[in-house]
Amino acid sequence: MSSKVNNIKKIVIVGGGTAGWMTAAALAKVLGKNYCEIQLIESDAISTVSVGEATIPQISLFNKLLGIDENDFVKKTKGTFKLGIEFIDWTKKGGGYMHPFGDHGTNMDAIQFHHFWLKMNQQGKVADLEDYSLAAVAARQGKFMRSQNMGNSPLSNINYAFHFDATLYAQYLRNFAVERGVNRSEGKVVDVCLRSSDGFLDSVMLESGERVEADLFVDCSGFKALLIEGAMKTGFIDWSDVLPCDTAVAIPCKAKDPAIIYPFTQAKAQKTGWIWRIPLQHRVGNGYVYSSKFINDDDAVAILKDQLEGEPVGEPNFLRWKTGMRKKSWNKNCVAIGLSAGFVEPLESTGLHLIQSGIAKLMGLFPHNGFDQIDIDTYNNQTSTEFEYIRDFIVLHYKATDRDDSPFWRHCQNMEISPRLQAKMDLYNANGRIYRQDAELFNETSWLAVMHGQGLKPKGYNPLVDVMVDAEIERRLTHIHSVISKSADTMPMHKDFIEKYCKSNF
Repeated sequence: MSSKVNNIKKIVIVGGGTAGWMTAAALAKVLGKNYCEIQLIESDAISTVSVGEATIPQISLFNKLLGIDENDFVKKTKGTFKLGIEFIDWTKKGGGYMHPFGDHGTNMDAIQFHHFWLKMNQQGKVADLEDYSLAAVAARQGKFMRSQNMGNSPLSNINYAFHFDATLYAQYLRNFAVERGVNRSEGKVVDVCLRSSDGFLDSVMLESGERVEADLFVDCSGFKALLIEGAMKTGFIDWSDVLPCDTAVAIPCKAKDPAIIYPFTQAKAQKTGWIWRIPLQHRVGNGYVYSSKFINDDDAVAILKDQLEGEPVGEPNFLRWKTGMRKKSWNKNCVAIGLSAGFVEPLESTGLHLIQSGIAKLMGLFPHNGFDQIDIDTYNNQTSTEFEYIRDFIVLHYKATDRDDSPFWRHCQNMEISPRLQAKMDLYNANGRIYRQDAELFNETSWLAVMHGQGLKPKGYNPLVDVMVDAEIERRLTHIHSVISKSADTMPMHKDFIEKYCKSNF
């Protein structure tokens, strides 16, 4: 039985950046100043990897946990709002679709909306699937607002996320954490000491000669994984066979038209990977994600520069990774959070979510000094499951494509995918059925948007749809389409919303 005497007395977080300061801020908020000491060690000489300028709606839960003011947070990080992701040229050149954060239509008689849409679509009697999503319609019109208390209206349930400057976000959380008692130490870890008796982490040695001990260590050292891999040799599961992109080069630029800020991320497929566009208040973030096996760095930079919409405001910044995850994210008294635990790739903006999710699981399974193995095993099982489902969802974008115009896309078409992803695709291809499993991150709406957008076409639909006569289905779909359109009409422009509530002073 846990007792106060056996509680964790000190936590050391190695590494700052987004992962380190998200972890520190959450621990400081939940544990308070008196439970235990929290120390974060980071070095200003080591640059952090800021791949997370785009997020998904779950980050709102993190903000609520911290109790931060959303307008203040957006202002301080020069942020914008995000209603979804637009995918361009993924199925074929000239094609495009939106993965919106909101539902498509509304379920009818306990049957998912898209089954009714599928039946009418096979008869050519409906608008595009996107037109039944307020998030997609508003995003393309450059509009945004938060949810309103309007009863049954789609305006009552607007899911959104953020784009922000990841460096400013880390600074924002650093101030939050330090104000709540986190002790920040400037220093570079040069050695890690293990206990000879059981292999647990004992201490880390800083370049200054200082030795720092703790009961619980959190490895936020990024791809280096100084503790979980460097010292503890935990092992790594490599997924580069199904996710071949291993490099990104990022170059921010000025916006072509500062008068319009679209509330969505863009992912534009290239012959060897894809280019992101992330609009912030003061600039546009751009990056080319590619496989080093199919294109060299110089050519990648040239392609990215050629597609910049405005003057560059920074030099090319390269990020390199191996796609996959640690065999164990929690090993003895070390928990890896962020890039040290693993990395899928930036395509669906899951990097910051996986940090947040790791923190949430650590809170739920927070140890005492005895470190029960069942808690550790549960954390690792949940983490592996989450990573694998996210991997499958991202692999779907590459596998389900008609593009065969380059060796890269031919490789993606022919790669062997997991049996679970194949089963999901087969189930949808048969009769449009989609199920969320094991509390996976992406819900039915997301799977529908991407499977439909990537060109999968079900042969049938749920036969219970046939209980309703076609004329009534058509009438209801027309009504839903009209409601979505009128709701979007009432929304302000995204830029105007920012000007009113959270404009940054830059």
